[in-house]
Amino acid sequence: MNKIIKDVIFTTISLVLIIVGYLLQSFLDPITYKGLIMSVFGLAFLIGGYAKAKEGITKTIINKSLNVEILMILAAIGAFVLSDYAEGAILIFIFALSGILEEYTTLKSEKTLTELLTLAPSEAVLMTKNGQQTVLVKDLKIGDVVMVKVGEQIPVDGKVTKGNTSIDESMITGEFIPADRFVGDDVFAGTINQTSTIEVKVIKDPKDTVVQKIVDFVKAATNSKTPTETMIQKIEKWYVYIVIILAAFLMVVPALAGWWDWEVSIERGIIVLVVGSPCALVASITPALLSSMSNAARKGILVKGGPSLEKLNEIDTVLFDKTGTITEGTPSVVGYPTYNIDEEEFIRAVVSIESHSTHPLAHAIVNHFKHVEQVEVDTHEKPGFGLEATIGQDSWMVGRFDMTKCEQCQIDIKASRESGNTIVNVAKNGKMVGIIELRDTIRKGSKETIEALNKANILTVMVTGDNKYIAESIAKELGIKKVISECFPNQKGEIVKELQAEGHHVLMIGDGINDAPALTISDVSVSMGSGAAVSLETADMVFMNNKLVNLKKMINLSKKMRTITMENVIFSISVIVFLLTLNLFGLVEIPLGVLAHEGSTILVILNSLRLLIYKK
Repeated sequence: MNKIIKDVIFTTISLVLIIVGYLLQSFLDPITYKGLIMSVFGLAFLIGGYAKAKEGITKTIINKSLNVEILMILAAIGAFVLSDYAEGAILIFIFALSGILEEYTTLKSEKTLTELLTLAPSEAVLMTKNGQQTVLVKDLKIGDVVMVKVGEQIPVDGKVTKGNTSIDESMITGEFIPADRFVGDDVFAGTINQTSTIEVKVIKDPKDTVVQKIVDFVKAATNSKTPTETMIQKIEKWYVYIVIILAAFLMVVPALAGWWDWEVSIERGIIVLVVGSPCALVASITPALLSSMSNAARKGILVKGGPSLEKLNEIDTVLFDKTGTITEGTPSVVGYPTYNIDEEEFIRAVVSIESHSTHPLAHAIVNHFKHVEQVEVDTHEKPGFGLEATIGQDSWMVGRFDMTKCEQCQIDIKASRESGNTIVNVAKNGKMVGIIELRDTIRKGSKETIEALNKANILTVMVTGDNKYIAESIAKELGIKKVISECFPNQKGEIVKELQAEGHHVLMIGDGINDAPALTISDVSVSMGSGAAVSLETADMVFMNNKLVNLKKMINLSKKMRTITMENVIFSISVIVFLLTLNLFGLVEIPLGVLAHEGSTILVILNSLRLLIYKK
């Protein structure tokens, strides 16, 4: 950013000097004050062109090949040699300004992955023969047992050896519903213990935990990922050499052959450098990218770099995370069949009991029936199962307790689970009297987006840590072609690699830390704005308004940008070829060449600005 500010200052000074130069030309005698006018434009040339000249020389030394920066400097020097000082200074100014705009729009965030590096705690409470002892996590060994209190992060990958609880595993699986864990169940570092103190036996070295694998994977993928070359970079090398060779040819060969005298040969060779300068060619891409990014920003879409917009044209496969991407990530009540009980009594009892719980499902139930009048109730939470309660003379259980189920109850539960619902059982005096069916809310625009992608023959794939019933139910509802369920973060990355190895160009869209590995390795990555910070840092694009329909808009915008960019490139090269052809017959003077060349630059920029108002 400091470099951009410095370049802006130098370019602004160059512009001021150009204006002063033109004023001097207008109000003073150009012959008498030629030295002053030349000095002013010369300063504009030196100050405005310093950064580009330095960059061009450095790139030439490193890459051992000439580049557009060198050609531009030669063109401006050529204009000065022919005493066209203003034209030379303007060429440098336009090129410097274009460089600043391109540098700014392609600047990507380089912040450290702070959130990832602090996922798991650095200390743990080790259970020893002499009691509890606080130790560094890195010093733990396989077989050690640690205690994790309510609200604390689990420090290691291990197995529960004592206690039952609910674990928030959303940072690993992306699933919003806490997972119930009992003795013998696996737990993962960085997840949060929610309801009861437990003891965990270490089964993996701390450096081999799931969280650490995510950290390592993201770092490796970020370091190995290189941006695609833009079209101007592909053209640049050959373009520069052709122009320089042509200019040198015209300066020497016609004079030696006796076709022109030396003065004419040198002049036409320098005109080649002037009219062959790449202003319009450079402007073919940068304004188009800027306009596309501005258009996207107005739709609530942050694009971190131009290459990702170009790559959208090649995408043939889209991987969706489920929770927080296709769905809202918040459960809602979708049904509540009751059995041999008055519905009003059932609802009043359930709401009164669940209002005493902090579980997300309980919040969803209470919020759904928020206008129901509650009754007095005594409750007792049983970690990993739910709430036991007493209302009057009756005992109630809400959760996953053992209870007597009627035949219809069992049929309804099976059907509901296969439909992708989460079930909360309700019992009165030991007998099931109803179930509460909850479901993650489908994000608005999801179905429309999937339909558009399918219509465009783009393969749609959902990868999620959820169970197959929930995943397949949502996929069927939305028309998603392929489902991969019960998937861990490192597996998501492997899925992307496998698809790429098969020749697919993959876009991954997610919102959580668990999506970071797949986001970093995919050809184009998109994060929802409500996602974790690491996803926002890793992704190429961020949908700040959390609208999935933005994906369809960005694909359309990318295609339009490609069309306009190609129009610009073809037009700018055509103008250069036309001017060079006229120069061979001596039909181009320096002022006319600069006017035609800069006019083509303006037309190219205006064509690119159409992307600002593109709405499809």
